[in-house]
Amino acid sequence: MTSVDLSRTVLRAVRRAVDDGELRVEPPERVVVTTPGGGGWGDYATNVALQLARPAGQPALRVAEILRPRLIGLDGIDDVLVTGPGFLNIRLRDTVSVDLVHDILRRGTRYGFVDVPQGSQGFRSGPPASPAPLPLPLHSPGDVRSLVVMDVVARLLRAQGVVVRTRCLDSSVAPSFADQWGVRVDGYGAAGSDTSDLGALPSPPCSLQPRPCSGDPLFLGIDAGRWALLHPAPHDAVRLTGDHLVQRESNPLFRVRYAHARARAVLRNGSELGLAPRPGATGVADAALLAVLADHPRVLRRAAETRAPDRLTRHLVAVADAALPFLVTVLPRGDEKPSAAHRARLALAEAAGAVLAGGLSLLGIDAPDHL
Repeated sequence: MTSVDLSRTVLRAVRRAVDDGELRVEPPERVVVTTPGGGGWGDYATNVALQLARPAGQPALRVAEILRPRLIGLDGIDDVLVTGPGFLNIRLRDTVSVDLVHDILRRGTRYGFVDVPQGSQGFRSGPPASPAPLPLPLHSPGDVRSLVVMDVVARLLRAQGVVVRTRCLDSSVAPSFADQWGVRVDGYGAAGSDTSDLGALPSPPCSLQPRPCSGDPLFLGIDAGRWALLHPAPHDAVRLTGDHLVQRESNPLFRVRYAHARARAVLRNGSELGLAPRPGATGVADAALLAVLADHPRVLRRAAETRAPDRLTRHLVAVADAALPFLVTVLPRGDEKPSAAHRARLALAEAAGAVLAGGLSLLGIDAPDHL
């Protein structure tokens, strides 16, 4: 629930109290809700009872006590506490987001991976699994983009429980070239030309042939070079420019890695304040971040099924863009005292960092803690 949603919920409670004759006042056009101040309780607070007290001809505490039972249990509200001269402090019940964050923190960078029993083949269709599943063959030409794309597709498939064997069809490609780019290749040359004999597998090989890049991306380094090769869709051209190296918001790789580094930083800073992550209601409008985190397993599955690593790169950019504005709200500011909401925000920050780190790892790209 966002602050806007809660504002509307409180306003409906006021109107019901007026309709029932418990409050003789003209309902306001809107109700302001904010995060509690220093020493406050709950996720949100509102001064609506103080606002209505004089026109209603009743003490603010009495107005607050009239509204309190009308709010508890509504639209995800867990509890309401009257504090001070008549402030309504509200604690939200958000089991869906809490369960999501718990799941991400439990699985860490493997969130979205499929754990399958030995002998099964993830989402592959076909006859019942045997105790020793045969690998799915992936083939690629010998250009650098094809090799890197094949490597990441293999990582995505393995994350979904599929056994994979990779082959570079160009026997002139030196294994050292693949190693230079962090690419794992199981065989070289035409299928069946070595002892691995991938051509004997019953599954038809999946040939990965993205549009080759014109030029050598090595000047970008391994991380930025892999991103440059993977971020465009396979049929789109690769741009080999220094833009992939600049540390500013226009560079999507920088935003992704910066969001991960910021998530790690707030965890370190929280630890210095004695705050430990604990999933719970965050008390901020974090719906966008929760939505992209919840979508992560589906994105990994679709990227593997469609052999499209660019789906994952675009998703990580979306996670970063949702995380960066959230991360500035995580820790207490000014004289604000640490609360359960801060611990919940830390847990969500840790979850966002885990998703970003896990996604970058699948792309073969480093996720630094400091940037």
